[in-house]
Amino acid sequence: MSSVNIEERRLTPRRRLGRLATIDIGKGAEQRYCTVTDVSDGGVQIHVNGFAVPDDFALHFPGDGPARSGNYRVVWRNGSNVGAKLVKAS
Repeated sequence: MSSVNIEERRLTPRRRLGRLATIDIGKGAEQRYCTVTDVSDGGVQIHVNGFAVPDDFALHFPGDGPARSGNYRVVWRNGSNVGAKLVKAS
């Protein structure tokens, strides 16, 4: 057996979330739904189906919880999963 060492670059730990949110992908475009799979103090990982996420977008969460609505910037992409950092909370 071999072990895999994956470098953790987050300053704060991530927490599983599995929460529905709306994503605003641009001026004039209809808001879309995405699933926020995990959250950290500085960002989120989202899962989308059927649309491309722009480099900068707004994310909106209904109600209270550990995730924050605001403006986000993509830091990585892997198929339908996107990691983004919080730029400005709303």
